[in-house]
Amino acid sequence: VQLQAFGGGLVQAGGSLRLSCAASGRTFSGYTVGWFRQAPGKEREFVAAIRWSGSNTYYADSVKGRFTVSRDNAKNTVYLQMDSLKAEDTAVYYCAAGRTIVSFITTSRGYNYWGQGTQVTVSS
Repeated sequence: VQLQAFGGGLVQAGGSLRLSCAASGRTFSGYTVGWFRQAPGKEREFVAAIRWSGSNTYYADSVKGRFTVSRDNAKNTVYLQMDSLKAEDTAVYYCAAGRTIVSFITTSRGYNYWGQGTQVTVSS
């Protein structure tokens, strides 16, 4: 599975962005898709994830209530709607896919395929 994340950019604090993660090569069928981010000088951290069915979603506490993950399996695309952005959301955002178990959903080890990152910069 090849993944491509796009939609990043520069936005003011309080603004919104929507990231997209598109799959090619093969479908997302059966895969959980996660979003991670890495800020300069920091470890990569889990942001959100969504199961193949779309019925189960997971969020880091830091983004809960502000970010929404969704997917359109017909389009082989997963979205991350980011609202009420804060300066601390500034990071490179990555999407990843894997046939993972619940225990690993919030960890990098739960994912086999990674896209290139897209930069999100929030100005305060």
